[in-house]
Amino acid sequence: MKAFIVTIGDEILLGQILDTNSQYAAKALARIGIDTVAMSSIADEPQAIVQAVDAAFKQAQVVIVTGGLGPTKDDLTKKTLADYFGSKLVFNEQAYAWVQEVLECYPRTTMNEYNKNQALLPDNCIALHNKKGTASGMWFEKEGKILVSLPGVPFEMEQLMQDEVLPRLIKRLDKDLVRYEMLTVFEVPESELAVRLESYEEQLPAALKLAYLPSPGFVRLRLTAKGVEGEKQLAAQWGKLKTVLEGLRYAENADKPENYFAAQISKLGVTIATAESCTGGNVAHLITAVPGSSAYFLGGIVSYANEVKINVLGVSAADLQKYGAVSEPVALQMALGARKVTGANWAVSTTGIAGPDGGTKEKPVGTVWIAVAGPKGAKAQEFHFASTRERNIAKASVKALDWLLEEIKASRR
Repeated sequence: MKAFIVTIGDEILLGQILDTNSQYAAKALARIGIDTVAMSSIADEPQAIVQAVDAAFKQAQVVIVTGGLGPTKDDLTKKTLADYFGSKLVFNEQAYAWVQEVLECYPRTTMNEYNKNQALLPDNCIALHNKKGTASGMWFEKEGKILVSLPGVPFEMEQLMQDEVLPRLIKRLDKDLVRYEMLTVFEVPESELAVRLESYEEQLPAALKLAYLPSPGFVRLRLTAKGVEGEKQLAAQWGKLKTVLEGLRYAENADKPENYFAAQISKLGVTIATAESCTGGNVAHLITAVPGSSAYFLGGIVSYANEVKINVLGVSAADLQKYGAVSEPVALQMALGARKVTGANWAVSTTGIAGPDGGTKEKPVGTVWIAVAGPKGAKAQEFHFASTRERNIAKASVKALDWLLEEIKASRR
C-alpha cells in the first residue's frame, strides 16, 4: 500500500511555519508498512485541493491531508472535500458533543457559531474523534481508495494519527506487512559505514534492503523486510548486522539520540546538569525534549558571555584572559561550576566556535571543547566538527550527551 501526503496552508507556502506534519505522518505510516510516494504543500483554495487530491489518487491508495479545517471562513477544505466526494455538510451530533467536551476544558470560552460549525461534516465521511481540538478528522473512501483529512495543528494531527488513523489502516493491510528494524550508530560518517557494510549489503536477500539515514553526529540504519519471505529472514539478517557493527557504539530502535540517552540515563540513578556556550542551550533542550527528564536533569546554564562564565560558573578571569573561552581550562571549570551550582552528580559543558565567524588559524570554526565533571573530577576533549553553524551546534550537542553517558557508565565499571 502506498500513501501520498498533502499539507494545506498558505503559512507553509510563505515559509512562516515548517511542515512537520508530513514528516510525522510519513514516519508513522512507514512503521505499519505503508510507503509514502510523494508529498505536496498547497494553498487553501478549492481548485488547488481538488487538483492535489486527483494527483494523489493516481499515485497512492491512501491520501493523508492536513490543514484547512479551522472554524473561520478562510478554511475551505471541509466544504471542498464534501463536494469532491459527492456529499453535503450536515450537523453531526457526535461531533458537536466532542466540541463541547473540548470547550469544557476552557471555562472562559463559550460555544459560538464558529465552534458549532465545526460539527458540520460531510454526510458520507467517518468522523474521527479529535480529543485535543474542535476540528474532527474525516475518513473518506472512494473506489477502494482512502482519503483522511486531519487538522493542521501538529499535536491534534498526531493524536488522530495514532488513535484513529493508524489502527484503521492496519486492519486494511494484507498480512505480509512491510517490517523494519532500526539502529542508530554514533560518531561514524555515512561513507565509513558504507565501506564497512559493503559485503553485508551484497549478501542481503532480495526481500531485504538496508537504508542509511544520516544526521549530524549519527547515522540511522534501517533494515526493511517486504513480504512473508522477507519477514522470515529479518531476524537472522538483523543479528548479522549487529555482528558486523561490533566495536561501534549504537542504539537499537532509537530514532533520536536524545531518546537513547534518556532511556540509558534514567536507569543509572544519577542527576545531571549542563553549562553551554557555543551550543546555546541545545544540549539542555535535547535532554528536556524527552518526557520524564525532570527525574534526573537539575538544570543548565547558558554562559554565552564571559561575565556569566565568571560570575555564575566560577571560571577564572585570568584563565579566560590567558587561554581564551574556547580552551581546556575554561571547559573544565564550566563543567565543575555547573555541578557545584546545581548540585548535580554529573555535568557536561560546551565551549567553542560555532561560526560562521570567529574562527582563527589556531582555532578554526568548528573547534569545540567539551568537558564532563563527576564525583571524581573532570576531563575535557577538543573536537573539530563542521564548517557550518547549524551542524556544529548539532554535532557538539550529540557528542556532549554521548560522552557524558559514556563517562557515567565508565565510572560504574
